[in-house]
Amino acid sequence: MSIKIIPIKISKNVEKNDSLTDLILNSTSNSELHDGDILIVAQKIISKQEGYQVNLEKVIPSVLATGIAAEYDKDPKVIEVILSQTSRIVRMENGIIIVETIHGFVCANAGVDESNVKNGFVTLLPRDPDTSANNLSQEIKEKIGKEVAVIIADTFGRPFRMGQTNIAIGIAKISSILDYEGTKDTYGRTMKVTAIAIADELCSAAELVMGKNLDSPIAIIRDYKFNQSDSSVKELVRPKPEDLFR
Repeated sequence: MSIKIIPIKISKNVEKNDSLTDLILNSTSNSELHDGDILIVAQKIISKQEGYQVNLEKVIPSVLATGIAAEYDKDPKVIEVILSQTSRIVRMENGIIIVETIHGFVCANAGVDESNVKNGFVTLLPRDPDTSANNLSQEIKEKIGKEVAVIIADTFGRPFRMGQTNIAIGIAKISSILDYEGTKDTYGRTMKVTAIAIADELCSAAELVMGKNLDSPIAIIRDYKFNQSDSSVKELVRPKPEDLFR
């Protein structure tokens, strides 16, 4: 199997209520989106388009936020925003704040981000990334009649590896996991526990052409044969009883 990964450059700074569908189609052409394509979309432009930006001038830090900020040499207003997106603090150490977000993701700073946004603002993760992905997929189908899967990607660290990698935080029209349970390996043994987080792997592959400073917040993955599904990104979140790191 061979696949293509095609970056899509977006020249416009995405603002609230912009049509991402129009931006995508105007940045390619109708013929460049095929049935069966997978769109990998950076979380940041979804958050901007849906209005999940916070003006730090309007944030009033709580006593807790002020205390954490003093301990870790952080901006108390940014800490307050992080806490607003947090359901549980997992760990704080060495200036790093790991939390469980209101979505159920475990990550640094609850996904609150100051990069690629104007000074004095931060972006939040979309409130419902699965719905965001589904809306984009449906709008593309309505406009050009193409069936495409959509994965919303963000950059997360990992507790057992250095560096960050892109993972899926929202999906539409694609299975999140490729489960090999019950199939045979090359020696004829039945596999019991192998399940590949295919949505995450596709996001990581797309990052190779998207980058963080290449003005390519979207990529098309073409010729990858996947299972269409109405599954949710929640299938990728390890249940707490099985999570050895929290």
